[in-house]
Amino acid sequence: MKRFLFINIFVFLFTNSFGQQSDSTKSQHIQEVILIGTTKISSKENKPLGSIDEYLQKSAKVDMVKRGAYAWEPLINGLPTERTLVTIDGMRIFGACTDKMDPITSYIEVSNLMEASISSGQEGSCHGNTIGGSIDLKRNKMRFGQQKWNFNVNSGYESVNQQKIFGAGTNFKTEKFYSDGNFMMRDAENYKAGGNIEIPFSQFRKFNISGISGVKLGENKLLEASVIYDKANDVGYPALPMDVSIAEALITSLKFQMLPESDFLKSWETKVYFNNIMHRMDDTKRPNVPIHMDMPGWSKTYGYYSHLKSVFNKHNLLLNINGFINKSSAEMTMYPADKSEKLMFMLTWPDVRTLAQAIYLEDQIKLTQNSSLKLSASVTMHQNKVESEFGLHSLQIFYPEMNAEKTRVLKSLAANYQFDQNGFQAGFGLGYGDRAPSVSEGFGFYLFNSFEKYDYIGNPNLKNESSLEANAFIGVKKEKYSAKVSSSYFHISDYIVGKIIDNLVPMTIGASGVKNYTALDYATLFNISLSTELQVIDPLKWTTQFVYTRGKDNENGNLPFMSPFSYQSSLRYEQNKFSSEVAVFGNTKYQDFAPQYGESETPAYLIVNANFGYPLPLGQTKLYTKIGVENLFDRNFTTYSDWNKIPQPGRNFYINMNFSW
Repeated sequence: MKRFLFINIFVFLFTNSFGQQSDSTKSQHIQEVILIGTTKISSKENKPLGSIDEYLQKSAKVDMVKRGAYAWEPLINGLPTERTLVTIDGMRIFGACTDKMDPITSYIEVSNLMEASISSGQEGSCHGNTIGGSIDLKRNKMRFGQQKWNFNVNSGYESVNQQKIFGAGTNFKTEKFYSDGNFMMRDAENYKAGGNIEIPFSQFRKFNISGISGVKLGENKLLEASVIYDKANDVGYPALPMDVSIAEALITSLKFQMLPESDFLKSWETKVYFNNIMHRMDDTKRPNVPIHMDMPGWSKTYGYYSHLKSVFNKHNLLLNINGFINKSSAEMTMYPADKSEKLMFMLTWPDVRTLAQAIYLEDQIKLTQNSSLKLSASVTMHQNKVESEFGLHSLQIFYPEMNAEKTRVLKSLAANYQFDQNGFQAGFGLGYGDRAPSVSEGFGFYLFNSFEKYDYIGNPNLKNESSLEANAFIGVKKEKYSAKVSSSYFHISDYIVGKIIDNLVPMTIGASGVKNYTALDYATLFNISLSTELQVIDPLKWTTQFVYTRGKDNENGNLPFMSPFSYQSSLRYEQNKFSSEVAVFGNTKYQDFAPQYGESETPAYLIVNANFGYPLPLGQTKLYTKIGVENLFDRNFTTYSDWNKIPQPGRNFYINMNFSW
């Protein structure tokens, strides 16, 4: 059946044809760019004031693990955050939560982002080592120009959780200076699943402030400073046993850029940055808690990068020297119901310092007028050190020979060929890369995984996880229609997973046992996607996307969170500034699940959404309104990537408004 399905997909490709990215990304091969609504609401977005997570879900490469209504964990090629890389304008940022409640995407907003650049596999290794790929979230900012002020106000409401959205921004530019500042706030109650079933502990409150300013130091020199401050309070996670009382981030940077007057050197950009993340889990609002726990975490990162771009004959060269130092710590305090008993304390991340220094080199070679080859390579010196003696002694209970310090060498190599002529596009690539274990995998101490119901202990003796990959795409792009098939294959050696330790008592009440991180000999992963676009008539456009992913370990067992056959299809009408869209999305039954990792079968589902929008000129002010409904038929459903099978939101009416002048 699957073979028949793939054959039909390829037949459809050559009878209908291809298209996805703009020609501006031609040299980037399979890289995908998702434009994000910033200071203005776009008629092309179904919900312009949606979260970053909702924008990223549009990609065929990205799925989301949902533990509630807030801060979803992005998967790239079906692989979790340990095996992927998320940066903001190239800056390395590390979450402070041992339960992944604070992915990097949770500390930004649509109001301060321009686009998300998604790279698959080793094509995403420019800013650090990765297995599955990377997402670089690029900030929105003004450019130099004639003196001008702009202002905007955004407002929105969603019925499913009574979410109120409010934002405002202003920007100013002259020939030698620009500045951009904005604010966004979200306030949501518990959402309701299909059938008007309230999901308790799914509320959240947050606000985000962002600023960026640049000054021209000369005709070809720029100095730019930026800051993001994000704070969330009272965030419920219905799929987890604990909520979050506060999640706070400060992200700052200073950049110098020069455009040399040279035929060889084209650009030199250097940035230094600092970010500080604080995250506190607690269960004070949960009923019937056997023992109250308080679990704060901290992550602090200092880093830099220096990009040098040059052109020599048919070579476009990029040199990136980058490095960072991060300190991650987390602890747990348990408060017995009997006040006479002593508090219990653990270091769950024992003050782990990570120091990395890397060099990355890329060469995009123009072979002919219609073909190019991109070669890239990187090497990284990576060092971990446990700075807490108490934490070190705790881990030495399990690993007596463990040293406080461990240094690794990480590598990445990739080659990608692309051909593009008369609307026909094709390409293929090969890559090799490895990664170090994450802080949790290497040094975590009794971390509870509520999906598997096991406490986890890190393993500092793990080898580097490495991946051999192959990728290919083919398609055509014409004026009225386009289509593209992309596929990737990964063979991942020393694949890090958890293994049950017999005769150990779990720390968490209700846990099934204790696992430590170990490695399988290997695992394999295959995915394929098809994207199409057809201009049915001049104002009517039909787009579709189909995705299938399959992961296996060396004993032929299934890997977790691998997408079954999924689909999206939309019909969009645009004429005389009016826009309207009807869209469907869904999955087939999730039957290739991984019971050894806590998974079970998930039924198939199909969801219908609709929206329309229209701009209203009000003198010097422009007003754009977008109104829509999600889950039109109020289906009660859950997906393969919903943690502990938490139901998705039911019928949701929303309105997004933008005033700009």
